[in-house]
Amino acid sequence: MSKLTLDGFFSYCKQIAEHIQLGDRMASLSGMGTPKLTSGVGNLYYDSILPYREDASPQTREFLARVVDVLLDYIQQVNDRNEKILEFKMPEEMQKMVDLQLPENPLPLKQLLEDCKITLKHQVKTGHPHFFNQLSCGLDIISLAGEWLTAAANTNMFTYEIAPIFILMENVVLEKMRNMIGWKSGDSILAPGGSVSNLYAFLAARHHKFPQYKEKGLSSIPGQLVMFTSDQCHYSVKSCASVGGLGTDYCICVPSDERGRMIASELERLVRKHRDQGHVPFFVNATSGTTVLGAFDPLTDIADICQKYDMWMHVDAAWGGGLLFSKKYRHPRLTGIERADSVTWNPHKLMGTLLQCSTVHFKYEGILLSCNAMSAEYLFMTDKIYDPRFDTGDKVIQCGRHNDIFKLWLQWRGKGTSGFERLMDRLMELSEYMVRRIREQSDKFHLILEPEMVNVSFWYLPKQLRGISHDQNKEIKLGKVCAKLKGRMMQAGTIMVGYQPDDRRPNFFRNIISSAAVTEKDVDFLLSEMDRLGHDIIVD
Repeated sequence: MSKLTLDGFFSYCKQIAEHIQLGDRMASLSGMGTPKLTSGVGNLYYDSILPYREDASPQTREFLARVVDVLLDYIQQVNDRNEKILEFKMPEEMQKMVDLQLPENPLPLKQLLEDCKITLKHQVKTGHPHFFNQLSCGLDIISLAGEWLTAAANTNMFTYEIAPIFILMENVVLEKMRNMIGWKSGDSILAPGGSVSNLYAFLAARHHKFPQYKEKGLSSIPGQLVMFTSDQCHYSVKSCASVGGLGTDYCICVPSDERGRMIASELERLVRKHRDQGHVPFFVNATSGTTVLGAFDPLTDIADICQKYDMWMHVDAAWGGGLLFSKKYRHPRLTGIERADSVTWNPHKLMGTLLQCSTVHFKYEGILLSCNAMSAEYLFMTDKIYDPRFDTGDKVIQCGRHNDIFKLWLQWRGKGTSGFERLMDRLMELSEYMVRRIREQSDKFHLILEPEMVNVSFWYLPKQLRGISHDQNKEIKLGKVCAKLKGRMMQAGTIMVGYQPDDRRPNFFRNIISSAAVTEKDVDFLLSEMDRLGHDIIVD
């Protein structure tokens, strides 16, 4: 975000302060500490402000202005590289430190404000430039502003009647995303996370192939349904088999190559094997950006197989979908995505939209309504004064649906499509920079593979393990180093990087660069801090 825009944001907050004649309100932004509520307001209770008292607008403004102060202080801390990411406490210790109990009688506003401060004090700063731990990193200020407005609007997304402007925004954004996938028409919805998005794709695929299943259930299926996915896929794909009634035994894991990509020839072999056993292969999940290695399955080859055996092709691009913006990095990673029947794409990951913001897209117009509609007459009447096709609630299995669109729409307006493209390219270039720096320090770091995305997988070598030939025994020891070094990171609070094993190797570090705040200096700090914290680690 440009300095001018950020200054404008803080200036707007200061204008609110001046409006309620609290001249010291912005003192926190100049290092003087967050101002407190005046005693006249701080000692009030919930029923002394709006909406309980119509004449309480000044008191309400003061309380909310102070909450904004707390939030602005936190934003400053998140973007301050001298601040720690966290002050780690063991669960038992934090339970003793913080009063989390729900009282019988109400607490005054000053205590609620203090609760806000304490809560953020003990929260991990996931937007900090030295937080590399999760796929969802960063704190996009424009998206944050959108989330604040969303909370104030506090509406449900099931009908145009109560969310008119947001429904229209959703249609515009989702159509744009479908166009970027490569479709001229289709259907889409925002869902509560990529796991539920994948479930929607599974349900639509089954409905598309067996439309009578909705009413007749298992009796409409001429055999055992079988689905296929990479052995590196997100666990939610296997969950679809459990929730959808197939059983996890019939979610067939297809072997992947050494880079974590599905082997297309193995997919075809397994499809033929189950077809010959009398099963009904109907659904293939291809992953574009696996959670651990950031691998991209070969979409064109998988599409050919799906077409040959009449199977639905779903692409879980929850993680990698953001690269659709990039002319430089889209191909070959996402080549062939337009041949999919459905696509999951999470803006809250690579695009940096605030949590949560997940979309699922379909090539076929009207399939969500056909698959999921229950036609509840108390909500989805057909004789409304507007076109009921603008109501979205009957397209989903949830009924109530959170407004996740405004923060994305506002962010997209702020960045423009070209701004997202620059962000994608920048994140990929930073990951390439990290790979170069790891190779330049090969005595301290061991790169596991050349990444396809922003997932950089590596081991850290403490002094004990330097200069020793690399073999399986050494890898076991390097895996033990990960847990010890991560513990030191947590206690120091200066950096956070995730680690995990996979089916080929013990624990290794998986660094994620998905925050717009990260620079080359932050990457250098990460590597040097890992060495400072871990150089003297000893493992058996």
